[in-house]
Amino acid sequence: MDNKMVINHKEVEKVNMGKGVIRQDFAMGKNLNVLHWNMSDQSVVGMHTHPQEQFGYVIKGGFRLTIGDKEYELKEGDAYLVPADVPHGFVAIGETEAIDVFAPVKTVFPWDK
Repeated sequence: MDNKMVINHKEVEKVNMGKGVIRQDFAMGKNLNVLHWNMSDQSVVGMHTHPQEQFGYVIKGGFRLTIGDKEYELKEGDAYLVPADVPHGFVAIGETEAIDVFAPVKTVFPWDK
């Protein structure tokens, strides 16, 4: 990924993660990276952990989000914070679009395993 100061959404490569999940790597700095997600209704990112903190914002649609042993329902305009090393997973509610910020930089995803 090229370290750009300005990102044009239409120019960012779409990575098909499979099972209705599309990822775009928006930006990568020295200490964090930003990802854009499109998920089809009921698509799943299963329970997983990572050493990065994760902040996310729901642009449209929503999620059933599990963090540890708690489940939340998020809708458009809601945000979430996942602490490092805490199990979490997502199920899309409707066609969903979201942004995630990871610190430090995250380059390995559950699908890579």
